[in-house]
Amino acid sequence: MKIKKGDTVQILLGKDRGKSGKVLRILTKKNHILVEGINKVKRHIGKKVTGQEGTVLELPKPVNLSNVSLICPNCKKATRVGFKVTEKTKIRICKKCKKEIIEKESKLK
Repeated sequence: MKIKKGDTVQILLGKDRGKSGKVLRILTKKNHILVEGINKVKRHIGKKVTGQEGTVLELPKPVNLSNVSLICPNCKKATRVGFKVTEKTKIRICKKCKKEIIEKESKLK
């Protein structure tokens, strides 16, 4: 997969076109991703479910993977992603600046 959790992406199509955000979750079977602060939908929850008064929640809705573009951390531009295969690993490369896209270290719990 060319886009990973924690990457910054830019929306190419839809009501949030031009906005950018961080990838929260990837749904690989459906080819969708959840982006922080993008494509929010209001859900009305009744008092039967919550036990109190009804509330309105804003939840992020998945965006199709084809409608986003990765923002390169080196050149800060929306770009396509290529791969470079070394002996043991497969490295993501920015198509515009030809530099390696470095993954941020995940925090150990």
